[in-house]
Amino acid sequence: MTKDYYNVLGVEKTATKEEIKRAYKNLAKKYHPDLNKEAGTADRFKEINEAAAVLADDEKRSQYDQYGTTSEQFGQGFQGYDFSDFMSGSNFDFDSIFESFFGGGNPFGARRRRGPRRGADLRYDIDITLEEAATGATNHIIVPRLESCSKCHGSGAESESDIVNCSDCNGSGVKRQTQRTPFGILATTATCRKCRGQGKYIKRECQICDGTGVVKKTRKLEIKIPAGAEEETNLRVAGEGEAGEKGAPAGDLYVVIHVKEHDTFERHEDDIYIKVPIPFTIAALGGEIEVPTLDGKAKLKIPAGTQNNTIFRMKGKGIPYLHGSGVGNENVEVIIEVPEKLTKKQKELLKEFEKESKDKKGFFSWMF
Repeated sequence: MTKDYYNVLGVEKTATKEEIKRAYKNLAKKYHPDLNKEAGTADRFKEINEAAAVLADDEKRSQYDQYGTTSEQFGQGFQGYDFSDFMSGSNFDFDSIFESFFGGGNPFGARRRRGPRRGADLRYDIDITLEEAATGATNHIIVPRLESCSKCHGSGAESESDIVNCSDCNGSGVKRQTQRTPFGILATTATCRKCRGQGKYIKRECQICDGTGVVKKTRKLEIKIPAGAEEETNLRVAGEGEAGEKGAPAGDLYVVIHVKEHDTFERHEDDIYIKVPIPFTIAALGGEIEVPTLDGKAKLKIPAGTQNNTIFRMKGKGIPYLHGSGVGNENVEVIIEVPEKLTKKQKELLKEFEKESKDKKGFFSWMF
């Protein structure tokens, strides 16, 4: 009977090996007789494995594409083969068969022994003031995290003698077995379930950490905020994350900085901005005013005839550059204040000023 293996797996003839692999995995789980009790499941499962065995093998796939759709074209057909062992719940190992078809580069499909995992990275968000961003600061934070158990030093065992080679895999972390399939005898390997690929087994677990090797603690850490820190500046503190598994390296701590809004200043990159009111007399005659800065106060000279909304730059009074040398500026925008009430004498003086002005529609004419 002719069979279209591409149709069996539900893939196109141009499908990549990865697409065939994905299709087989989904269908094999769906139609395995131990998982699906519907009528015809066993036959469907045979077809799926037969198709996968051909299309997953480059040479067999090439022959199949060249000579037709019948399995009899290959040296060893599937007709009349006893699939009972392959489908038995007691003998079937999906992972092993899956690796036999698509396994990773090792001719025996051997799996890499998994070592202890590195600890997880942590994130801590911290708020700072604009002044702290400008000058730098040292802050102390409290970080909850998993730390290596002080009793077992991360091993998870009650004592060193309680750590022994796994008897199931003889310390290799994998179990090797041979298995009869429709395609012959396959030598496969699988991660040892008893030691989970570690090769070691703990007879008695540590009573403090229950065999995990880690305990939950809080740690006080000193964090140095660099001068020039910006919103979302990210500081990496190596090794201050959570403890690694079974003595593996700890993760890192990432401190994310947030700069709080300031009551007086606005920040634009490395410059700061401020609006300062000045009397109209200083704007007209000139003078000197005192303005706030991030580190106190400073004198600012106002030239005669200054107009409203004029911006003066105070060099080097801003934020230090986070990357590189230099400091931003403080930009002062002056807002000219006009008095709401005038004395009789003030009015007379201003009227006299108005009369002497060449422009009879001078600056103060609207006030009277």
